[in-house]
Amino acid sequence: MATSKTTDNGSKKPVAKKAAASKAVTAKPAAKKTASKTSATKTSTSKKNSSPAIVTSANRLQMIEVAAYYIAEKHGFHGPSSDHWLAAEKQVDSKLNA
Repeated sequence: MATSKTTDNGSKKPVAKKAAASKAVTAKPAAKKTASKTSATKTSTSKKNSSPAIVTSANRLQMIEVAAYYIAEKHGFHGPSSDHWLAAEKQVDSKLNA
């Protein structure tokens, strides 16, 4: 699209708008891939040095309570709650003893 521009002597001179320069895709140099040995080492050593978590009877009861709720929810809160509780005890104890 052309527009006009007034020059110093008063005459109008047509001026063409500059077309937007197309962005040329430039190849970026490939980034160097370095293996992070420290993160792998930290992960493996942290598992070796970690001591087993101590679970108190209060913690165990809380885990059973939560598990019993989810078991009851799965069954639509139908049936005896003692059945849900016993199933939760089995579930929690099997995970703690594993």
